[in-house]
Amino acid sequence: MGTSKLPKYFLVDADMLPEIFLKVMQAKELLQTGEADTVAEAVGAVGISRSAFYKYKDAISPFQDLKRGHIITFHVLLRDQPGVLSTILSIFAQSGTNILTINQSIPVSGCANVTVSAETADMSCGMDEFMDRLMGAAGVIRAEVLAG
Repeated sequence: MGTSKLPKYFLVDADMLPEIFLKVMQAKELLQTGEADTVAEAVGAVGISRSAFYKYKDAISPFQDLKRGHIITFHVLLRDQPGVLSTILSIFAQSGTNILTINQSIPVSGCANVTVSAETADMSCGMDEFMDRLMGAAGVIRAEVLAG
């Protein structure tokens, strides 16, 4: 993992965000709902460039009130090595989350995509600490919150 700092997450009122972030979110929603078939179509509909979309698309995600459902979906990119999935599942268990679903792709080029949805109402640590644990685990290449 090296010495790079892990990202910190902030909850910011959408009215305070620069317009580009809001338009990137609109484009992502168009793609997710199928209202746009391509990135070019989505960015054209909201009036931004593809380069702006690609620059910010991984930096902004929607937030839904965690107190409502307490279900969060995580995306984790893992090295295809024995025990790596077991290690991240142990982190979920030790943090007091209840895993609801696990989806793993077939490993390609030595990496596997894993999506985990978990109930977090009884989580024993904060989200920053949890993400630090995931990112610090051997074999984890990337971890992010997809929805929640």
